Amino acid sequence: MRVANRQFRPSPFIWAASLAGAVLMAGCSSAPTQHAYFRTDTPFSKVVQGSGDSVCWSVKRAFLTQGYMLDRGGDSAIMSGTKDAQIDEKNNETLRLQATCVDNHNGTSTVFTTAERELNRLQRIKTSVSAGVSFATVTVPTSSEDALRVVRRETIQDPKFYEGFYQLVQTYASEDAAAQARAPRQDRDARQDRDDGGRRQDEARRQ
Repeated sequence: MRVANRQFRPSPFIWAASLAGAVLMAGCSSAPTQHAYFRTDTPFSKVVQGSGDSVCWSVKRAFLTQGYMLDRGGDSAIMSGTKDAQIDEKNNETLRLQATCVDNHNGTSTVFTTAERELNRLQRIKTSVSAGVSFATVTVPTSSEDALRVVRRETIQDPKFYEGFYQLVQTYASEDAAAQARAPRQDRDARQDRDDGGRRQDEARRQ
């Protein structure tokens, strides 16, 4: 008795499922975007001359002198603030800046900074109400209103933006260091004046 050999032919459904799986696997193994890579040449950190206390205070001064409204967060080591700008009648830009500083214990400190730009646009939004039961629902437009909607949000990558911030922090840190250096000298001069005054008074009494 001979048994006829039957050749297996995949159905169209199996071919479609296999193709979909291959496409899914290719999508999962695709290369990440440029922002996902880790690099050392980023503008998000800078070594500043000065102690940790002085540099951290200088970072706060940089925020306040440039019009950023500081957020009241729970972590005092991380400072963040926002600043808004009206570009035109329909567009508004919000800058969010976050910074922290670490004392390197060698006369320098490292400042870490990240900035985000958010663009909001005034758009008309229609509102409506629905009435009825599940199988017979009627939606009726009621009104429309203007509201700001986020149209773009991105991390600022421009090194010039961060360099300007770091230079301002360094300027304030240098001013603070100069003030601290003058303070002992002023104290010595004040003590010297008091001693000279006391000696003149003693000489006047003896005369």
